[in-house]
Amino acid sequence: MSADRLSNMSKEVKPESVSLCPLGTTAAPEQELLCIFGTGDFGRSLGQRLLQTGYKIVYGSRRPHSCAPLPQGAQVTSHAAAAQSATLVFVCIHREHYDFLETLAPQLKGKVLVDVSNNLKKDLYPEANAEYLQRLIPGAHVVKAFNTLSAWGLQNGPSDASRQVYLCGNSAEAKQGVATVATKLGLTVLDRGSLSAARELEDFPLQLFPEWRLPLRLAIGLTAFFFFYVVMRDVVYTYVGQGKDISFRIMVSMANKVFPIVSLIMLSLCYLPGVIAAFLQLYRGTKYRRFPDWLDRWMLCRKQLGLLALSFAFLHVLYTLIIPIRHYVRFKIAASTIAKFKANQTLELDNTLAWRTDSYFSVGILGFGLYVLLGITSLPSVSNALSWREFSFIQSKLGYLTLFFCTFHTYLYGWNKFLSPSYYKWYTPPAYMLCLVVPTVVMVLKLLILLPCVDRSLTRIRRGWERTDPEDDSKNLLLT
Repeated sequence: MSADRLSNMSKEVKPESVSLCPLGTTAAPEQELLCIFGTGDFGRSLGQRLLQTGYKIVYGSRRPHSCAPLPQGAQVTSHAAAAQSATLVFVCIHREHYDFLETLAPQLKGKVLVDVSNNLKKDLYPEANAEYLQRLIPGAHVVKAFNTLSAWGLQNGPSDASRQVYLCGNSAEAKQGVATVATKLGLTVLDRGSLSAARELEDFPLQLFPEWRLPLRLAIGLTAFFFFYVVMRDVVYTYVGQGKDISFRIMVSMANKVFPIVSLIMLSLCYLPGVIAAFLQLYRGTKYRRFPDWLDRWMLCRKQLGLLALSFAFLHVLYTLIIPIRHYVRFKIAASTIAKFKANQTLELDNTLAWRTDSYFSVGILGFGLYVLLGITSLPSVSNALSWREFSFIQSKLGYLTLFFCTFHTYLYGWNKFLSPSYYKWYTPPAYMLCLVVPTVVMVLKLLILLPCVDRSLTRIRRGWERTDPEDDSKNLLLT
């Protein structure tokens, strides 16, 4: 075999050969460098998360040699040097310190600036912080993002914080770069459009329980009304009519009357809007017309109403458990026992009263157990593990069963007091009678909806059937 042929064979085999060098010696992909202006809590937490994700971090600080401890692996330089080294800069400083950025306009030209700032209150400045930053550095691409996250949330990861990151900006390419970083951090990105939406994003963290406002106002209003109602009927009436001071009962007895009343009313208010919506659909003959705004807002806060109702039910249970250890109760039991002993009297068991009290407590315990089940399944970690049919079964069918048990529990408490004139002090009904109005109305309306003829029509409407209007038919014929 000639040397030329051997040479040709070696050339043919060479492309199929594999290098057996260790994997560790292969060149790793170069890490992208990001810049962070600001070494405060948020800047340090953001840098730590970015380092864990695989980015290289350089901090820009006005005091590079005396700033706070930074995450291990990060560099720190002056603002100008840091701005030149990266194309994406997180501005983690307050708006009142933005002025120095104007001097860095040449270094920041063409860079992506991520504004994460928030204000102390709404309408503090005439323009949004991101818009002000864009005006200071017109050559940069400003993106508003990450301002709805907290330093604590970034430290603990997306499982303990909100996974949503809102962003807005005028450059689609700049927003895409920021969205890529947020996605690598395990966050969900929601694009809100141009930079004109920055003020709306900056107002998000300033909202204090926006979905809880109506339920909280309702709970406070009901609590205040029934508290003063009970005090007037019990404490003031007794003092005026009999001259006795029983104001000490305000702390436990009166509170234990108000809490279950508010709880039952708020629980019934969770299901009343659904009943109203059903009758509206039956009246209109279609499901494609919007509900009134007040009904929409009411239905959107049903979860909050239910959780507040559950909290009042918990208070009722706790207050009930301490009744036997109260000084007033122990005094009454001891005084009654001594009086019966001196009079040489004995009491026989009243079977009717025993049935009433045992039934009252038993139904209350069952209602509270279902109450807790409703509260547990409303938690996102539990509801996400349920199918829609399972969630609907618990929150709807078991929810109405809970309302029935709690309402029946209150009726058993009243027993035969409804027709006794002595309970109508100053011609006013007891507070528990007033609280039975709303749940009773809800239960009656729900029973009407469950009638076969009504349920059949409502099911057809919710499956897309529409009742045609004769006037609309005549108009269509004329047009035809």
